[in-house]
Amino acid sequence: MGGQVPVTGLDFCEPMLEQARTKRGQKASYADIAFDFGDCMDLPLPDASVDAVTISFGVRNFEDRQRGLKEILRVLRPGGRLFVLEFSQPDRWFRPFYYLYLKYILPWVAALATGDKSAYDYLAGTIENFPTKDALADQLKQAGYATVQATGLTCSIVAIHQAEKAG
Repeated sequence: MGGQVPVTGLDFCEPMLEQARTKRGQKASYADIAFDFGDCMDLPLPDASVDAVTISFGVRNFEDRQRGLKEILRVLRPGGRLFVLEFSQPDRWFRPFYYLYLKYILPWVAALATGDKSAYDYLAGTIENFPTKDALADQLKQAGYATVQATGLTCSIVAIHQAEKAG
């Protein structure tokens, strides 16, 4: 064992990168993580150059989901994996309760707490228009991933998708 694994965080939003770099400076265990500008529509990485890609709550905001998923596939090595943590459509029985909370209660509480209701209205809209975990799994397969597994969490409010590039 031994050897160091390079880790790079990419984002197309410079203020997010600045926050990440500030936090990196506050924790010695994060010192070796690089944070660079990168857009998932055109990743600044060579073909088949990474073993794993993780995305948390970002696929929902891709300008072109299929293009972004294919671009990630391009940079993965054979056998490489993509891990996505993303909002999903809740289980059917839970949807009415969840959307009541998401569209009415959360923005109201957020407006009282932060004064910024619009960010939570935006969040509700992007979640409501995002596919189910099974539909996203199908989109990953259509993008070219060899195997895809989707696991819903908390009544499928969020889901973890694991996708592997053919070896």
